[in-house]
Amino acid sequence: MNARAARTAAATGTSRLLTRPMLLLLVASVGGMGSFYLLLSVLPLYAATAGGGGVGAGLTTGAMMLATVLAEPAVPWFLARFGHRAVVGAGLLLLGLPSAVLSLWSSFPLTLGVCLARGVGLGIVVVAGTALAAELAPPGRRSENLGLYGVSLGVPSVLGLPAGVWLSDRLGFEPVFLLTAALTLLALPAVAGLPARRATRATQAERLSGDPDDRKGDPDPDGRNEELGGRSEDPGVRKGTTGGPLGAAVNRSLVRPTLILGAATFASGVLVTFLPLALLGGPSHLAVVALLVQASVAPLARWGAGWWGDRHGSSSLLLPAVLAVALGTAGLVRLESPVMVIVSMVLFGAGFGAVQNVTLATMFERVPRSGFGRVSVVWNLAFDAGMGLGAVGFGLLIDRTGYPWGFAVTAVLLLAVLGPAWHDRRYVRAETA
Repeated sequence: MNARAARTAAATGTSRLLTRPMLLLLVASVGGMGSFYLLLSVLPLYAATAGGGGVGAGLTTGAMMLATVLAEPAVPWFLARFGHRAVVGAGLLLLGLPSAVLSLWSSFPLTLGVCLARGVGLGIVVVAGTALAAELAPPGRRSENLGLYGVSLGVPSVLGLPAGVWLSDRLGFEPVFLLTAALTLLALPAVAGLPARRATRATQAERLSGDPDDRKGDPDPDGRNEELGGRSEDPGVRKGTTGGPLGAAVNRSLVRPTLILGAATFASGVLVTFLPLALLGGPSHLAVVALLVQASVAPLARWGAGWWGDRHGSSSLLLPAVLAVALGTAGLVRLESPVMVIVSMVLFGAGFGAVQNVTLATMFERVPRSGFGRVSVVWNLAFDAGMGLGAVGFGLLIDRTGYPWGFAVTAVLLLAVLGPAWHDRRYVRAETA
């Protein structure tokens, strides 16, 4: 057993993932992301049926992701100034409450305004939550803890994506808008139990006051490496990032994972925005089932990738994950075949879930602990920018090509990032040799 595996085995035998702060973070994340996913495919339908067409549908997702990308760089500053509780609470309210306005008034400009407000809330919740999940991880189990956090983000998609489409078809749009607002209000009490400031200090205090065995395997139980700007416990950490909210972006070792994630989320933005529209007129509820399958497989793959990464290294999963996303997208060329659509969603969900965990864990490994907040910003910027560009770009494309050719072009774009995935794997092997 090598030194890294020995450290991992020691840590996994003595440390807990589900601490009280982590449980409350998961509850808050489920509520916030539930409100996000419930409307993610509904608002494009709402805009399209109101006369916006494919361009209008794409603009709803694009506007939300634009606001998210603009808000995310400021989140670390807000966290430092106001603390996790106030910032995450504000993010939850912005994600849910604006949707209630659409139950009273209906217009396309108002819909875009609601999307912009929800985008700001999404940016706050995902950046704060990702950084907090990394900081709350026990020694040697960060990748697995990120996988667990990924499941908390994926569970709402399992229910929210298909349920939103199904409920809007059965009950109309207004009840879905009100349900979205109610979900975030229900999640607010969990925010009160989150760490007020930096999670690492709260976690260190909990370890020092708790079972002495919980400190075994922690090479820095007092957090001195953090305070002195030294290396974290991960051997793959790289120094050299600069300050500022996007300081992590100048770390060259983060470029390839960021590019790969952006390409995968580009395809995800296409899928969640346009698959229900592409399947209109097809077999009853096929869109609901397809979204349910994809949303169910993705969080399981994300957690499984975290488990594998802590024990065998995440880099080995990058190529097959990207290939699965590309093949899943290519299969949607056969929209007339329900079997092919479902198989494609299984492939896409497995690859997309794995890509999320592998890229995130890899990026955290390559910066010191003090850079976790900046990495969270960069990762979420790539995620949300990819989704927004995918939705808007595909909306412009399909007016000229139709859905099957549009999915084919998206698959070709995904195949193009197999090169960066291969080079990143070689980079990891060279660094660990």
